[in-house]
Amino acid sequence: MKTMTCRQLGGPCEEPLLGKTADEVIKAQDRHLKVAVKAGDTTHEQAHKEMKDRWKHPRQSMDWYSSTKTAFAESPEDD
Repeated sequence: MKTMTCRQLGGPCEEPLLGKTADEVIKAQDRHLKVAVKAGDTTHEQAHKEMKDRWKHPRQSMDWYSSTKTAFAESPEDD
């Protein structure tokens, strides 16, 4: 299991996001952003919009996805 923060994935906070794979951490951030925005947290609105819009631009989204997977792979395992 590894931990990355919302900020490491482009968000505005240090919320820890856990996963066994980069995809799990990305999905955790997606859920976190949705919950934060639904609760009225305006600091997360831009990151949520970027997450939703990311897949409208496949080349850019693949760059983000590749860099996120690399960052996850370089992150230490949780104790």
